[in-house]
Amino acid sequence: MVNRLSLIFLTQPVAGVVFLTAVILAFAPASLAQRVNTPAPTIPATPITQIDRTYTLGGGDRIRINVFEVPEYTGEYSIPPGGAVNLPLVGSVGIEGLTTEQAADLISQKYSRYLKRPLISVNLLSPRPINVTVAGEVTRPGAYSLSLQGGAGNEPGVQYPTVLSALTNAQGVLASADYTKVQLRRRIGRGPEQVVTLNLKEFIATGRLPQDVTLRDGDTIFVPQATNLNSATFLADARNLSAASFAADPTKPRKVAVIGEVYRPGAYLVTAGTAESGTANNTTGAPSVNTETTVTRALQLAGGITPQADVRHVLLRRQTRTSGEQIINIDLWKLATGGDINQDVIVQDGDTIFFPTITEVNRAEATQLATTTLSPARIQVNVVGEIKKPGLIELQPNSSLNQALLVAGSFNDGRADRKAVDLIRLNPDGSVTKRLVKVDLRAGLNERTNPILRNNDVVVVSRNGLAKTGDTITTLFGPVSAVAGFFNSLFGL
Repeated sequence: MVNRLSLIFLTQPVAGVVFLTAVILAFAPASLAQRVNTPAPTIPATPITQIDRTYTLGGGDRIRINVFEVPEYTGEYSIPPGGAVNLPLVGSVGIEGLTTEQAADLISQKYSRYLKRPLISVNLLSPRPINVTVAGEVTRPGAYSLSLQGGAGNEPGVQYPTVLSALTNAQGVLASADYTKVQLRRRIGRGPEQVVTLNLKEFIATGRLPQDVTLRDGDTIFVPQATNLNSATFLADARNLSAASFAADPTKPRKVAVIGEVYRPGAYLVTAGTAESGTANNTTGAPSVNTETTVTRALQLAGGITPQADVRHVLLRRQTRTSGEQIINIDLWKLATGGDINQDVIVQDGDTIFFPTITEVNRAEATQLATTTLSPARIQVNVVGEIKKPGLIELQPNSSLNQALLVAGSFNDGRADRKAVDLIRLNPDGSVTKRLVKVDLRAGLNERTNPILRNNDVVVVSRNGLAKTGDTITTLFGPVSAVAGFFNSLFGL
Protein backbone atom coordinates (compact mmCIF):
# COMPACT_ATOMS: atom_id res chain seq x y z
CA MET A 1 0.00 0.00 0.00
CA VAL A 2 2.78 2.40 0.92
CA ASN A 3 4.68 1.59 -2.23
CA ARG A 4 1.54 2.19 -4.28
CA LEU A 5 1.00 5.53 -2.60
CA SER A 6 4.60 6.45 -3.25
CA LEU A 7 4.15 5.50 -6.85
CA ILE A 8 1.07 7.77 -7.10
CA PHE A 9 3.01 10.72 -5.65
CA LEU A 10 5.95 10.15 -7.96
CA THR A 11 4.09 9.51 -11.20
CA GLN A 12 0.96 11.62 -10.70
CA PRO A 13 1.74 14.51 -8.34
CA VAL A 14 -1.59 16.28 -8.89
CA ALA A 15 -3.66 13.19 -8.18
CA GLY A 16 -1.50 12.50 -5.16
CA VAL A 17 -2.16 15.89 -3.66
CA VAL A 18 -5.91 15.49 -4.14
CA PHE A 19 -5.84 12.01 -2.54
CA LEU A 20 -3.79 13.20 0.41
CA THR A 21 -6.18 16.11 1.03
CA ALA A 22 -9.16 13.75 1.05
CA VAL A 23 -7.43 11.48 3.55
CA ILE A 24 -6.62 14.37 5.88
CA LEU A 25 -10.19 15.64 5.81
CA ALA A 26 -11.57 12.15 6.42
CA PHE A 27 -9.49 11.46 9.54
CA ALA A 28 -9.12 14.99 10.85
CA PRO A 29 -11.26 16.28 13.76
CA ALA A 30 -14.51 18.01 12.85
CA SER A 31 -13.18 21.32 14.10
CA LEU A 32 -10.26 21.12 11.70
CA ALA A 33 -12.52 20.23 8.77
CA GLN A 34 -14.74 23.16 9.66
CA ARG A 35 -11.78 25.49 9.74
CA VAL A 36 -10.64 24.27 6.32
CA ASN A 37 -14.08 24.82 4.73
CA THR A 38 -14.76 28.17 6.40
CA PRO A 39 -13.76 31.10 4.15
CA ALA A 40 -11.25 33.56 5.54
CA PRO A 41 -12.87 36.56 7.22
CA THR A 42 -12.85 39.77 5.20
CA ILE A 43 -10.90 42.62 6.70
CA PRO A 44 -12.83 45.90 6.47
CA ALA A 45 -11.10 48.66 4.59
CA THR A 46 -9.61 51.34 6.77
CA PRO A 47 -11.51 54.59 6.24
CA ILE A 48 -9.43 57.43 4.87
CA THR A 49 -9.65 60.59 6.90
CA GLN A 50 -6.88 62.54 5.15
CA ILE A 51 -6.25 62.34 1.43
CA ASP A 52 -2.70 62.11 0.15
CA ARG A 53 -1.45 65.55 -0.83
CA THR A 54 1.60 64.27 -2.73
CA TYR A 55 2.09 65.70 -6.20
CA THR A 56 2.80 63.13 -8.89
CA LEU A 57 4.29 63.89 -12.29
CA GLY A 58 2.37 63.62 -15.51
CA GLY A 59 2.08 64.83 -19.06
CA GLY A 60 2.31 68.63 -19.27
CA ASP A 61 4.64 69.14 -16.30
CA ARG A 62 7.90 70.97 -16.91
CA ILE A 63 10.79 69.69 -14.80
CA ARG A 64 14.53 70.17 -14.35
CA ILE A 65 16.76 67.12 -13.94
CA ASN A 66 20.10 67.88 -12.26
CA VAL A 67 22.93 65.36 -12.64
CA PHE A 68 25.52 66.67 -10.20
CA GLU A 69 29.07 67.06 -11.48
CA VAL A 70 27.91 66.08 -14.97
CA PRO A 71 26.44 69.33 -16.30
CA GLU A 72 26.12 68.03 -19.85
CA TYR A 73 23.43 65.60 -18.63
CA THR A 74 21.50 68.34 -16.76
CA GLY A 75 18.52 69.91 -18.50
CA GLU A 76 14.89 71.00 -18.53
CA TYR A 77 12.18 68.75 -19.95
CA SER A 78 8.48 68.93 -20.70
CA ILE A 79 6.90 65.59 -19.88
CA PRO A 80 4.95 64.37 -22.93
CA PRO A 81 1.50 62.76 -22.67
CA GLY A 82 3.03 59.30 -22.44
CA GLY A 83 4.95 60.28 -19.30
CA ALA A 84 8.44 59.28 -20.53
CA VAL A 85 11.38 61.68 -20.95
CA ASN A 86 14.33 61.01 -23.22
CA LEU A 87 17.58 61.50 -21.27
CA PRO A 88 21.16 61.59 -22.50
CA LEU A 89 22.97 58.28 -22.41
CA VAL A 90 20.13 56.28 -20.78
CA GLY A 91 17.34 57.01 -23.27
CA SER A 92 13.61 56.95 -22.45
CA VAL A 93 12.59 56.85 -18.78
CA GLY A 94 8.92 56.64 -17.77
CA ILE A 95 8.22 58.86 -14.77
CA GLU A 96 4.47 59.41 -15.02
CA GLY A 97 2.69 58.85 -11.69
CA LEU A 98 5.88 59.26 -9.64
CA THR A 99 6.78 61.96 -7.17
CA THR A 100 9.86 64.05 -7.87
CA GLU A 101 11.82 61.98 -5.29
CA GLN A 102 10.70 58.70 -6.85
CA ALA A 103 11.57 59.98 -10.30
CA ALA A 104 15.05 60.98 -9.06
CA ASP A 105 15.65 57.50 -7.61
CA LEU A 106 14.54 55.83 -10.87
CA ILE A 107 16.81 58.04 -12.98
CA SER A 108 19.70 57.35 -10.57
CA GLN A 109 19.22 53.62 -11.14
CA LYS A 110 19.39 54.18 -14.89
CA TYR A 111 22.59 56.23 -14.65
CA SER A 112 24.23 53.84 -12.15
CA ARG A 113 25.24 51.67 -15.10
CA TYR A 114 27.41 54.51 -16.39
CA LEU A 115 28.27 56.60 -13.32
CA LYS A 116 29.77 55.35 -10.06
CA ARG A 117 27.71 57.44 -7.66
CA PRO A 118 25.10 59.37 -9.61
CA LEU A 119 23.53 62.22 -7.64
CA ILE A 120 20.21 63.11 -9.28
CA SER A 121 17.54 65.65 -8.30
CA VAL A 122 14.23 66.39 -10.05
CA ASN A 123 12.56 69.79 -9.60
CA LEU A 124 9.09 70.77 -10.75
CA LEU A 125 9.31 74.04 -12.66
CA SER A 126 5.77 74.41 -13.95
CA PRO A 127 2.89 72.09 -13.03
CA ARG A 128 0.41 70.99 -15.67
CA PRO A 129 -3.19 72.31 -15.69
CA ILE A 130 -5.54 70.69 -13.20
CA ASN A 131 -8.18 68.65 -15.03
CA VAL A 132 -10.95 67.42 -12.76
CA THR A 133 -14.39 65.84 -13.12
CA VAL A 134 -17.41 67.19 -11.22
CA ALA A 135 -20.40 64.86 -11.14
CA GLY A 136 -23.69 64.42 -9.30
CA GLU A 137 -26.04 67.11 -8.03
CA VAL A 138 -24.44 70.18 -9.57
CA THR A 139 -25.83 72.57 -12.16
CA ARG A 140 -23.40 71.57 -14.91
CA PRO A 141 -21.65 68.26 -14.31
CA GLY A 142 -18.65 67.51 -16.52
CA ALA A 143 -14.90 67.87 -16.95
CA TYR A 144 -13.19 71.13 -16.07
CA SER A 145 -9.69 72.49 -16.54
CA LEU A 146 -8.73 74.66 -13.56
CA SER A 147 -5.77 77.01 -13.55
CA LEU A 148 -3.30 77.47 -10.75
CA GLN A 149 -2.99 80.85 -9.12
CA GLY A 150 -0.07 82.79 -7.71
CA GLY A 151 3.43 81.55 -8.44
CA ALA A 152 4.40 78.36 -10.17
CA GLY A 153 6.71 75.44 -9.63
CA ASN A 154 9.01 75.88 -6.67
CA GLU A 155 7.78 79.37 -5.89
CA PRO A 156 5.95 79.40 -2.55
CA GLY A 157 3.09 81.53 -3.85
CA VAL A 158 1.56 78.82 -6.04
CA GLN A 159 -1.96 77.80 -5.05
CA TYR A 160 -3.85 74.80 -6.35
CA PRO A 161 -7.60 75.05 -6.97
CA THR A 162 -9.90 73.70 -4.27
CA VAL A 163 -13.03 71.59 -4.15
CA LEU A 164 -15.11 74.73 -3.63
CA SER A 165 -13.68 76.43 -6.71
CA ALA A 166 -14.42 73.33 -8.76
CA LEU A 167 -18.04 73.34 -7.55
CA THR A 168 -18.28 77.01 -8.43
CA ASN A 169 -17.00 76.29 -11.94
CA ALA A 170 -19.76 73.70 -12.24
CA GLN A 171 -22.21 76.56 -11.45
CA GLY A 172 -22.94 75.39 -7.94
CA VAL A 173 -24.46 72.62 -5.89
CA LEU A 174 -28.16 71.99 -6.47
CA ALA A 175 -30.83 72.01 -3.78
CA SER A 176 -31.28 68.28 -4.34
CA ALA A 177 -27.78 67.55 -3.03
CA ASP A 178 -26.56 66.11 0.25
CA TYR A 179 -23.68 68.50 0.76
CA THR A 180 -22.61 66.77 3.99
CA LYS A 181 -21.24 63.79 2.01
CA VAL A 182 -19.36 65.24 -0.93
CA GLN A 183 -16.74 62.76 -2.16
CA LEU A 184 -13.26 63.59 -3.38
CA ARG A 185 -11.70 60.71 -5.30
CA ARG A 186 -7.99 60.67 -6.06
CA ARG A 187 -5.59 58.16 -7.55
CA ILE A 188 -2.04 58.65 -6.26
CA GLY A 189 0.55 57.62 -8.80
CA ARG A 190 0.10 54.00 -9.73
CA GLY A 191 -1.63 53.08 -6.49
CA PRO A 192 -5.29 52.51 -5.64
CA GLU A 193 -7.93 55.25 -5.66
CA GLN A 194 -8.45 57.16 -2.44
CA VAL A 195 -11.84 58.52 -1.41
CA VAL A 196 -12.57 61.05 1.33
CA THR A 197 -15.92 62.50 2.34
CA LEU A 198 -16.19 66.25 2.81
CA ASN A 199 -18.87 67.80 5.01
CA LEU A 200 -19.54 71.18 3.44
CA LYS A 201 -22.18 71.90 6.07
CA GLU A 202 -19.34 72.00 8.60
CA PHE A 203 -17.51 74.42 6.34
CA ILE A 204 -20.54 76.76 6.30
CA ALA A 205 -20.86 76.60 10.08
CA THR A 206 -17.19 76.88 11.08
CA GLY A 207 -15.24 77.93 7.99
CA ARG A 208 -13.01 74.87 8.37
CA LEU A 209 -12.67 71.49 6.73
CA PRO A 210 -10.53 68.82 8.43
CA GLN A 211 -9.48 67.27 5.12
CA ASP A 212 -7.16 68.72 2.53
CA VAL A 213 -9.31 70.19 -0.22
CA THR A 214 -6.72 71.33 -2.77
CA LEU A 215 -7.13 69.45 -6.03
CA ARG A 216 -4.73 67.47 -8.17
CA ASP A 217 -4.91 66.56 -11.81
CA GLY A 218 -7.34 63.69 -12.39
CA ASP A 219 -9.44 64.23 -9.24
CA THR A 220 -13.16 63.49 -9.29
CA ILE A 221 -15.68 65.34 -7.11
CA PHE A 222 -19.03 63.62 -6.64
CA VAL A 223 -22.01 65.34 -4.99
CA PRO A 224 -24.68 62.78 -3.96
CA GLN A 225 -28.39 63.46 -3.78
CA ALA A 226 -30.15 63.92 -0.46
CA THR A 227 -32.13 60.91 0.73
CA ASN A 228 -33.50 61.83 4.16
CA LEU A 229 -36.01 64.38 2.85
CA ASN A 230 -38.37 64.28 5.82
CA SER A 231 -35.86 65.00 8.55
CA ALA A 232 -36.41 67.97 10.82
CA THR A 233 -33.31 69.73 9.50
CA PHE A 234 -33.61 69.04 5.76
CA LEU A 235 -35.47 72.24 4.83
CA ALA A 236 -33.24 74.38 7.06
CA ASP A 237 -30.12 72.82 5.54
CA ALA A 238 -31.48 73.46 2.05
CA ARG A 239 -31.95 77.17 2.82
CA ASN A 240 -28.45 77.40 4.34
CA LEU A 241 -27.03 75.77 1.23
CA SER A 242 -28.75 78.29 -1.04
CA ALA A 243 -26.89 81.11 0.71
CA ALA A 244 -23.44 79.50 0.26
CA SER A 245 -21.02 80.72 -2.41
CA PHE A 246 -20.64 77.22 -3.85
CA ALA A 247 -24.42 76.76 -4.28
CA ALA A 248 -26.38 77.24 -7.48
CA ASP A 249 -27.35 80.87 -8.00
CA PRO A 250 -30.69 81.32 -6.15
CA THR A 251 -31.60 84.30 -8.35
CA LYS A 252 -31.28 82.44 -11.65
CA PRO A 253 -34.66 81.97 -13.37
CA ARG A 254 -36.11 78.46 -13.03
CA LYS A 255 -38.92 76.91 -15.02
CA VAL A 256 -41.36 75.08 -12.75
CA ALA A 257 -44.87 73.68 -13.01
CA VAL A 258 -47.58 74.63 -10.50
CA ILE A 259 -50.64 72.40 -10.51
CA GLY A 260 -53.58 71.50 -8.31
CA GLU A 261 -55.66 73.97 -6.33
CA VAL A 262 -54.32 77.21 -7.79
CA TYR A 263 -56.14 79.72 -9.95
CA ARG A 264 -53.87 79.44 -13.01
CA PRO A 265 -52.20 76.01 -13.17
CA GLY A 266 -49.33 75.74 -15.63
CA ALA A 267 -45.60 76.15 -16.22
CA TYR A 268 -43.93 79.37 -15.12
CA LEU A 269 -40.51 80.94 -15.37
CA VAL A 270 -39.82 81.91 -11.78
CA THR A 271 -37.48 84.85 -11.48
CA ALA A 272 -36.09 86.79 -8.56
CA GLY A 273 -36.67 90.50 -8.14
CA THR A 274 -39.65 92.42 -6.86
CA ALA A 275 -43.34 91.71 -6.97
CA GLU A 276 -46.41 93.27 -5.50
CA SER A 277 -47.48 91.94 -2.16
CA GLY A 278 -50.18 89.32 -2.64
CA THR A 279 -49.96 88.26 -6.28
CA ALA A 280 -48.14 89.13 -9.43
CA ASN A 281 -51.28 90.93 -10.62
CA ASN A 282 -52.00 92.80 -7.46
CA THR A 283 -53.82 96.10 -8.04
CA THR A 284 -54.31 97.11 -4.45
CA GLY A 285 -51.32 99.43 -4.39
CA ALA A 286 -49.50 97.36 -1.75
CA PRO A 287 -45.77 98.05 -1.46
CA SER A 288 -43.33 95.94 -3.44
CA VAL A 289 -41.44 93.19 -1.63
CA ASN A 290 -38.21 91.40 -2.52
CA THR A 291 -38.70 87.86 -3.76
CA GLU A 292 -36.54 84.80 -4.42
CA THR A 293 -37.14 81.88 -6.72
CA THR A 294 -39.19 80.10 -4.07
CA VAL A 295 -42.40 78.07 -3.84
CA THR A 296 -44.45 81.11 -2.81
CA ARG A 297 -43.06 83.15 -5.69
CA ALA A 298 -44.18 80.41 -8.08
CA LEU A 299 -47.55 80.34 -6.33
CA GLN A 300 -48.00 84.07 -6.83
CA LEU A 301 -47.38 83.64 -10.56
CA ALA A 302 -50.03 80.91 -10.60
CA GLY A 303 -52.59 83.31 -9.14
CA GLY A 304 -52.56 82.02 -5.55
CA ILE A 305 -54.37 79.14 -3.88
CA THR A 306 -58.04 78.39 -4.27
CA PRO A 307 -60.23 78.03 -1.18
CA GLN A 308 -60.01 74.24 -1.57
CA ALA A 309 -56.20 74.09 -1.37
CA ASP A 310 -54.57 71.96 1.32
CA VAL A 311 -51.56 74.08 2.22
CA ARG A 312 -50.37 71.64 4.89
CA HIS A 313 -49.51 68.88 2.44
CA VAL A 314 -47.96 70.63 -0.55
CA LEU A 315 -45.75 68.30 -2.57
CA LEU A 316 -42.64 69.34 -4.46
CA ARG A 317 -41.50 66.76 -7.01
CA ARG A 318 -37.89 67.18 -8.12
CA GLN A 319 -35.83 65.31 -10.69
CA THR A 320 -32.23 64.65 -9.66
CA ARG A 321 -29.03 64.36 -11.68
CA THR A 322 -28.09 60.97 -10.29
CA SER A 323 -31.20 58.82 -10.07
CA GLY A 324 -34.94 59.07 -9.69
CA GLU A 325 -37.18 61.70 -8.19
CA GLN A 326 -37.28 63.45 -4.85
CA ILE A 327 -40.62 64.20 -3.20
CA ILE A 328 -40.44 66.94 -0.58
CA ASN A 329 -43.32 67.65 1.79
CA ILE A 330 -43.98 71.34 2.46
CA ASP A 331 -46.27 72.78 5.12
CA LEU A 332 -47.15 76.32 4.06
CA TRP A 333 -49.52 76.62 7.03
CA LYS A 334 -46.41 76.82 9.22
CA LEU A 335 -45.14 79.61 6.99
CA ALA A 336 -48.43 81.53 7.00
CA THR A 337 -49.15 81.24 10.73
CA GLY A 338 -45.81 80.56 12.40
CA GLY A 339 -43.34 82.32 10.13
CA ASP A 340 -41.36 79.15 9.36
CA ILE A 341 -39.41 80.55 6.42
CA ASN A 342 -37.75 77.17 5.79
CA GLN A 343 -41.04 75.94 4.34
CA ASP A 344 -40.64 78.42 1.49
CA VAL A 345 -38.26 76.18 -0.42
CA ILE A 346 -36.12 77.64 -3.20
CA VAL A 347 -37.20 75.88 -6.35
CA GLN A 348 -34.98 74.12 -8.83
CA ASP A 349 -35.29 74.08 -12.60
CA GLY A 350 -37.78 71.38 -13.57
CA ASP A 351 -39.61 71.22 -10.23
CA THR A 352 -43.33 70.46 -10.04
CA ILE A 353 -45.35 71.95 -7.16
CA PHE A 354 -48.66 70.25 -6.39
CA PHE A 355 -51.37 71.78 -4.19
CA PRO A 356 -53.81 69.01 -3.21
CA THR A 357 -57.50 69.43 -2.44
CA ILE A 358 -58.50 69.66 1.20
CA THR A 359 -61.12 67.18 2.39
CA GLU A 360 -62.99 69.65 4.59
CA VAL A 361 -62.80 73.46 4.58
CA ASN A 362 -62.31 75.03 7.99
CA ARG A 363 -64.00 78.45 8.00
CA ALA A 364 -61.59 80.02 10.49
CA GLU A 365 -58.53 78.77 8.62
CA ALA A 366 -59.98 79.81 5.26
CA THR A 367 -60.54 83.32 6.58
CA GLN A 368 -57.00 83.45 7.95
CA LEU A 369 -55.45 82.20 4.70
CA ALA A 370 -57.36 84.86 2.76
CA THR A 371 -55.25 87.56 4.44
CA THR A 372 -51.89 85.94 3.58
CA THR A 373 -49.78 86.18 0.43
CA LEU A 374 -50.64 82.57 -0.36
CA SER A 375 -54.05 83.76 -1.58
CA PRO A 376 -54.64 86.28 -4.38
CA ALA A 377 -55.11 89.87 -3.24
CA ARG A 378 -58.64 90.07 -4.67
CA ILE A 379 -60.99 87.89 -6.67
CA GLN A 380 -63.61 89.04 -9.17
CA VAL A 381 -67.18 87.76 -9.19
CA ASN A 382 -69.97 88.77 -11.57
CA VAL A 383 -73.40 89.16 -9.89
CA VAL A 384 -76.22 89.64 -12.40
CA GLY A 385 -80.01 89.54 -12.52
CA GLU A 386 -82.39 90.90 -9.92
CA ILE A 387 -79.76 92.57 -7.76
CA LYS A 388 -79.55 96.26 -6.85
CA LYS A 389 -76.00 96.78 -8.14
CA PRO A 390 -75.44 94.16 -10.81
CA GLY A 391 -72.06 93.77 -12.42
CA LEU A 392 -68.47 92.81 -11.66
CA ILE A 393 -67.46 93.11 -8.00
CA GLU A 394 -64.16 92.54 -6.20
CA LEU A 395 -63.99 90.44 -3.06
CA GLN A 396 -61.40 89.21 -0.65
CA PRO A 397 -60.36 85.61 -1.35
CA ASN A 398 -62.44 82.92 0.35
CA SER A 399 -65.47 85.21 0.45
CA SER A 400 -68.83 83.48 0.57
CA LEU A 401 -71.95 83.74 -1.58
CA ASN A 402 -73.76 85.80 1.06
CA GLN A 403 -70.92 88.33 1.13
CA ALA A 404 -71.10 88.71 -2.66
CA LEU A 405 -74.84 89.33 -2.51
CA LEU A 406 -74.40 92.00 0.15
CA VAL A 407 -71.58 93.76 -1.73
CA ALA A 408 -73.82 93.84 -4.82
CA GLY A 409 -76.51 95.67 -2.85
CA SER A 410 -78.64 92.65 -1.93
CA PHE A 411 -81.79 91.48 -3.71
CA ASN A 412 -83.91 93.75 -5.88
CA ASP A 413 -87.03 94.37 -3.78
CA GLY A 414 -90.24 92.87 -5.12
CA ARG A 415 -88.61 91.15 -8.12
CA ALA A 416 -85.82 88.85 -6.87
CA ASP A 417 -86.17 85.18 -6.02
CA ARG A 418 -84.70 85.22 -2.52
CA LYS A 419 -84.86 81.47 -2.09
CA ALA A 420 -82.18 80.33 -4.56
CA VAL A 421 -79.59 81.60 -7.02
CA ASP A 422 -77.62 79.99 -9.86
CA LEU A 423 -73.86 79.64 -9.37
CA ILE A 424 -71.97 79.27 -12.66
CA ARG A 425 -68.28 78.30 -12.47
CA LEU A 426 -65.53 77.93 -15.04
CA ASN A 427 -63.40 75.00 -13.89
CA PRO A 428 -59.61 74.74 -14.37
CA ASP A 429 -60.10 71.94 -16.93
CA GLY A 430 -62.18 74.27 -19.15
CA SER A 431 -65.57 72.82 -18.27
CA VAL A 432 -68.45 74.91 -16.94
CA THR A 433 -70.70 73.83 -14.09
CA LYS A 434 -74.02 75.31 -13.01
CA ARG A 435 -75.69 74.59 -9.70
CA LEU A 436 -78.73 75.90 -7.86
CA VAL A 437 -77.85 77.16 -4.39
CA LYS A 438 -80.59 77.64 -1.81
CA VAL A 439 -79.88 80.96 -0.14
CA ASP A 440 -79.86 81.41 3.64
CA LEU A 441 -78.50 84.81 4.60
CA ARG A 442 -78.35 83.74 8.24
CA ALA A 443 -76.18 80.69 7.56
CA GLY A 444 -72.49 80.55 8.16
CA LEU A 445 -69.92 79.28 5.68
CA ASN A 446 -71.03 75.95 4.21
CA GLU A 447 -71.03 74.31 0.82
CA ARG A 448 -74.80 73.78 0.64
CA THR A 449 -76.29 77.25 1.23
CA ASN A 450 -73.33 79.63 1.56
CA PRO A 451 -70.35 78.27 -0.43
CA ILE A 452 -66.97 79.92 -0.87
CA LEU A 453 -66.70 81.69 -4.20
CA ARG A 454 -63.85 81.44 -6.66
CA ASN A 455 -62.36 83.92 -9.05
CA ASN A 456 -64.57 84.54 -12.14
CA ASP A 457 -67.65 82.90 -10.63
CA VAL A 458 -71.01 84.17 -11.94
CA VAL A 459 -73.98 84.50 -9.56
CA VAL A 460 -77.37 84.78 -11.29
CA VAL A 461 -80.29 86.12 -9.23
CA SER A 462 -83.53 85.08 -10.95
CA ARG A 463 -86.98 86.75 -10.89
CA ASN A 464 -89.64 85.57 -8.51
CA GLY A 465 -93.03 84.30 -9.72
CA LEU A 466 -94.82 87.63 -9.42
CA ALA A 467 -92.16 89.46 -11.41
CA LYS A 468 -92.25 86.81 -14.12
CA THR A 469 -96.06 87.16 -14.42
CA GLY A 470 -95.89 90.94 -14.56
CA ASP A 471 -93.15 90.85 -17.16
CA THR A 472 -95.18 88.41 -19.25
CA ILE A 473 -98.25 90.70 -19.19
CA THR A 474 -96.10 93.67 -20.09
CA THR A 475 -94.65 91.72 -22.97
CA LEU A 476 -98.10 90.72 -24.27
CA PHE A 477 -99.83 94.09 -23.94
CA GLY A 478 -96.84 96.20 -24.62
CA PRO A 479 -97.41 96.30 -28.42
CA VAL A 480 -101.18 97.07 -27.99
CA SER A 481 -100.35 99.97 -25.71
CA ALA A 482 -97.79 101.19 -28.17
CA VAL A 483 -100.32 101.16 -31.07
CA ALA A 484 -102.95 102.92 -28.97
CA GLY A 485 -100.46 105.54 -28.01
CA PHE A 486 -99.59 106.07 -31.66
CA PHE A 487 -103.23 106.69 -32.73
CA ASN A 488 -103.76 108.88 -29.69
CA SER A 489 -100.92 111.10 -30.74
CA LEU A 490 -101.99 111.04 -34.36
CA PHE A 491 -105.66 111.98 -33.96
CA GLY A 492 -105.39 113.81 -30.70
CA LEU A 493 -107.60 111.29 -28.92
